[in-house]
Amino acid sequence: MRTTALAFLLGLENYMLPCFTKKLFGFDCPGCGIQRSLVYLAKGEFLAAFGMYPAIYPMLLLFGFLVLDRFYSFKFSNKITTVLMIGTVGMILINYILKFI
Repeated sequence: MRTTALAFLLGLENYMLPCFTKKLFGFDCPGCGIQRSLVYLAKGEFLAAFGMYPAIYPMLLLFGFLVLDRFYSFKFSNKITTVLMIGTVGMILINYILKFI
């Protein structure tokens, strides 16, 4: 079972979508690197995933909280969601700006 899952994950690298912004305009988009980062996470390479796309962890935290919030009631869910969204967007923008410096 584990070898089948590993073979599937290794095969995903052959079918990644290209960045159309980079092909058309010649520069990275704010989401460049997220596919490879997810593959690194699936392989267990956590530092490589962060190096590829630093906003992956706040994004996963946000999506995880949204899924939990769907099934369980939290007292301050709107505020928590807002803080997580601002943190995620902030990390994406900081990463995008640092790519150009």
